[in-house]
Amino acid sequence: MLKIIESYILRNKLLSANAKVIVGISGGADSVALLHILKTLGYQCIVAHCNFHLRGEESDRDELFVQKLASNFALDFHKIDFETTNFALNQKISIEMAARDLRYQWFEELRLKLDAEVIAVAHHADDNVETLLMNLTRGTGLRGMTGIPVRNGKIIRPLLAISRTEIINYLKSNNLEFVTDSTNIENKYIRNRFRNEIIPAFEAINPSFRSTINETIERFEEIEAIYNEHISFLKKQIVFEKGNTVIIDTLALRKCKYAKTILYEILFPMNFNKESLIQILNSMDYSPGALFYSPTHQLLHDRDKFIVTQIESVDFTEYIINKTDTEILSPIHLGFTYKNNNGIINKNPNIAMLDADKVKFPLVLRHWRKSDSFVPFGMKTRKKISDFFIDTKVNRFEKEQIWLLLSEKNIVWIVGNRIDNRFCIDKNTSKVIEIQLLN
Repeated sequence: MLKIIESYILRNKLLSANAKVIVGISGGADSVALLHILKTLGYQCIVAHCNFHLRGEESDRDELFVQKLASNFALDFHKIDFETTNFALNQKISIEMAARDLRYQWFEELRLKLDAEVIAVAHHADDNVETLLMNLTRGTGLRGMTGIPVRNGKIIRPLLAISRTEIINYLKSNNLEFVTDSTNIENKYIRNRFRNEIIPAFEAINPSFRSTINETIERFEEIEAIYNEHISFLKKQIVFEKGNTVIIDTLALRKCKYAKTILYEILFPMNFNKESLIQILNSMDYSPGALFYSPTHQLLHDRDKFIVTQIESVDFTEYIINKTDTEILSPIHLGFTYKNNNGIINKNPNIAMLDADKVKFPLVLRHWRKSDSFVPFGMKTRKKISDFFIDTKVNRFEKEQIWLLLSEKNIVWIVGNRIDNRFCIDKNTSKVIEIQLLN
């Protein structure tokens, strides 16, 4: 079995030679086997144990067992205690999800602290079968048919190549002890019901059910690779990135036969759910200006495109610029130069050429507000900034990124766009201040 795991690690590039690895150990059969296998294969193992305090004395028993195991193997031991039930209640999530979130967050903190390459956990082939069936029950796409990923960021799963039966046989042949979680026989947890009731029912029909499902998972992994390759090809025709903004060409999207699937693949990494996806897709036929939100991103339907940006807190800070400043780097990069008026005006929107005598320091740099108004260059009357944005087709997301430069509470320049006519160069101007928006 060691050769199977070694080959699986190499084939999937899970670990480099002699790598330092955090090994998550509960004390159960799977994690004990994982630790022994990785240590035998020559990796630098660090034992990490979480005490979730969910099973009273049994939880403390597991902790003592893992500590003793690490000592017997002459390995570093690290542990942490969690108030899992309170965390689940506060976060309004299940106990299982709470334990998972707490565990992986701590593992990653420990990995960074100890400069380990990866974190190894003990999911095996039977877990893969359970996961696929659970995904099918909830409803899933192609991604859910591939089971548990062998690698997820810094999390690796070297035992996915072997079954629970093979693990037990390995432990017996190496005289390795382990502890048993008494809740594994309780069917109040969904995974336990699949493990203890549903899969045995399938095995009554097909004794090779587990191996058959794992073979199916392998086929779906190959199918997903082909699928992802084609999706990437289509994305290049539909999706464009501008800084941190993602722009989806809805005209090109309409031409795709499977627009819903393509849009899902574009928006899934940005945490948009199935319900939002349907609403966004339907909005292509109406509702320009409609906004949609995920926990991390916002999407705007702007005429012939969707614009997606990450949700960020609004910056209400006012930044002071003094006359002695020739350059500022934050929050945006501006350069200031003075020159004599030669009658030449640079029409680049990223450059503001102003009458130096009309501009009074200190200047203030801030984001726009709904009450703001100015006199656009070339005009004689005031105009609300919000109306100016409508006229110049500035979308909602772009508005949030726009900065204003003010002199004595009067807007001097909508940075990167239009100056105020009251500060423009005229025939009486002798000195010019040139302000440039730099990358």
